[in-house]
Amino acid sequence: MRLLIVGTLGGQLTIASKIAMDKGASVTHAESNEQALAVLRSGRGADLLFVDVNLDIRDLVDRLDAERIHVPIVACGVTNDARAAVRAIHAGAKEYIPLPPDPELIAAVLAAVTDDNREMIYRDDAMASVVKLAQQIAGSDASVLITGESGTGKEVLARYVHARSQRAKKPFITVNCAAIPENLLESELFGHEKGAFTGALGRRIGKFEEANGGTLLLDEISEMDVRLQAKLLRAIQERVIDRVGGSKPVPVDIRIIATSNRNLTEAVRAGQFREDLMFRLNVVNLKIPPLRERPADIFELATHFIKKYSEANGLAVRPLSVEARRALNTTRWPGNVRELENTLHRAVLLSSGAEIGVDGILSPDGARLDQARGTGVAEQAALAAEQVTRSLVGRTVADVERDLILETLKHCLGNRTHAANILGISIRTLRNKLNEYSADGSPIPPPHGGEMRSVA
Repeated sequence: MRLLIVGTLGGQLTIASKIAMDKGASVTHAESNEQALAVLRSGRGADLLFVDVNLDIRDLVDRLDAERIHVPIVACGVTNDARAAVRAIHAGAKEYIPLPPDPELIAAVLAAVTDDNREMIYRDDAMASVVKLAQQIAGSDASVLITGESGTGKEVLARYVHARSQRAKKPFITVNCAAIPENLLESELFGHEKGAFTGALGRRIGKFEEANGGTLLLDEISEMDVRLQAKLLRAIQERVIDRVGGSKPVPVDIRIIATSNRNLTEAVRAGQFREDLMFRLNVVNLKIPPLRERPADIFELATHFIKKYSEANGLAVRPLSVEARRALNTTRWPGNVRELENTLHRAVLLSSGAEIGVDGILSPDGARLDQARGTGVAEQAALAAEQVTRSLVGRTVADVERDLILETLKHCLGNRTHAANILGISIRTLRNKLNEYSADGSPIPPPHGGEMRSVA
């Protein structure tokens, strides 16, 4: 976490600086807007600005926008001046905090900006295997390609890899290749010299140099223009970059992690992505399965999000009702973890009572999740078949046979003859199987209902 403090406020910002450093942040000071811009252009960078409310925050915001420098601003003042706070927010500050600073408030602001609470929350074996591979390769400098649908947690996994690497104490810098216009992305990545193009008001260090010593995340790399891909390939191969308008190459020491929600092999075939660049990026591929293919993660993530948003809103942590859990488990989650998180955030705020009921599990348009989609017979059947198929993977034929026989027997309330007819086996075969399961300690449904017992 890199914090840039702008202004003095009679020493109160220095106290805030010390609190931030105690929380693990690296802190840089600037006395004015001009000095702050110089720091940001220089490549030292910042994840958050604490700015004296008496400075011209509107001017700072406008100048940052003009140079396409995106960093959130928190205004700070020595009084609880409501008008000053409103002015700062209207000028573009994300928040206003009074000084002298409260350590818990500073910690909360830092956590909100850096999202330090992001963890790998998983229980499903499908996700566990991905995390295990991430742990194995984290300590190397190998380039990593993380693939998966939107919302599956690709950036979270990238941060997880960085945090367990030898570069963990160095910067983790992200560039969203899909969000930056094509004609500006080269400058964003490699930086530029003063006067290199209209609007280049001074030398600007790009993300490659800003990430020096650390990790650079190229988010949605598949959206990058093919012409720029050639320059990116050179930077990865030779570990040097050329600033736009620069006259000499600049060496960089970074690890590259790239993400894509598209199939890069298909993009290569379509001529939209360079094959040699794909091979450079895809030294290790971490493929995150969609949420619908890791059903055991749904409740685990739901519990995490309920706790997170309950605590954030000062509410008691409530469990999910049985009906609510069923609604979560039977949804296909096209938006994956991000959609699940938003759904649980709404549920925490909208539900009343001792449990979070199905009435609070709503889609973005306000419809109940169990009624909003998936009500068609064909879709429900397809989902059930998919879940059944996944439940069989990794199990032995004997285990599946045992569960099928016992479940069928329970369905028939212990009636051996009916169960044998449904299963298509003789009553003698059924009894032999039950005796075998009983000897292994499995509880066997007694004839004509009643309590489960360990003898047939």
